[in-house]
Amino acid sequence: MYSELNKKRFASPRSEFSPGPFPMLEWLEIEKLVVDTTYQRQIGRRGAANVFQIAEQFDWSKFAPVIVAPVEGGRFAIVDGQHRTTAAMLRAVKTVPCQIVQADRAKQAAAYSAVNGNVTKTTAQQLYHAKVAACDKSALQLAKVCAAAGVEIVRRNMVQSQIKIGQTQAVGALARCLSIYGPDTLIIALKCITRTAGGNASFVRATIIDALCEVLHEAPAWRDADAPLLAAMEKFSFPDVWEQISAGRDQIFPSTAKKTMADALRKFLRRRLGPSLGKEAA
Repeated sequence: MYSELNKKRFASPRSEFSPGPFPMLEWLEIEKLVVDTTYQRQIGRRGAANVFQIAEQFDWSKFAPVIVAPVEGGRFAIVDGQHRTTAAMLRAVKTVPCQIVQADRAKQAAAYSAVNGNVTKTTAQQLYHAKVAACDKSALQLAKVCAAAGVEIVRRNMVQSQIKIGQTQAVGALARCLSIYGPDTLIIALKCITRTAGGNASFVRATIIDALCEVLHEAPAWRDADAPLLAAMEKFSFPDVWEQISAGRDQIFPSTAKKTMADALRKFLRRRLGPSLGKEAA
């Protein structure tokens, strides 16, 4: 599915249009590229991990041109692209595509600040959908689990009141629980939300998913009895328990919310289904 660029929803710029000289596009030798430490950041631990990831999965389709500016000695200062250039060097690549701009040091620093500061952050949900489109194995497995449980991972961040039945933003919790507990536990945990009490709109939340998976993993007798479990969960009120957890507070510690939700679920299911045969019964 494709859509054309559309400028109608954006306000027109009011400043004078003075973009400077047209840049040149050229493949440059990496040995001619340098880093100006007066404005460039050092590659720290997180940056090193990023460099390794780029090098490990090096692909020209993922390599944006490096922005550089000519400096003395026939060399070029990297304005943007230090990490990917370093990754290319690790792969013994000799030349990289560069966009050459005419800029003194002050303008280079301003460009560096603009390029790295004016970034639209990609949400975890958007990354997930991109990975699904790229046929990433883990993302496809999660998509299959969500489909089985009637869950849709939304593409943007939303306020809770806008979230409909089965929708969720909790892609991180879903991926984590899939890795820890496996697809069967995650599917039945999600069904406890989406297939009971009218679908529990807006309650496919991270702490609730975590709590359900933990409780059902500990209690396989409850987890594996799909029909009795879902029949019991019809009487469990996520809104009421969440109200008790939040107690009107704007912020809740996730670990505290998860523990309180898990304790409420254990108590409720023990009363409805009897003791489990797993860890919970010990």
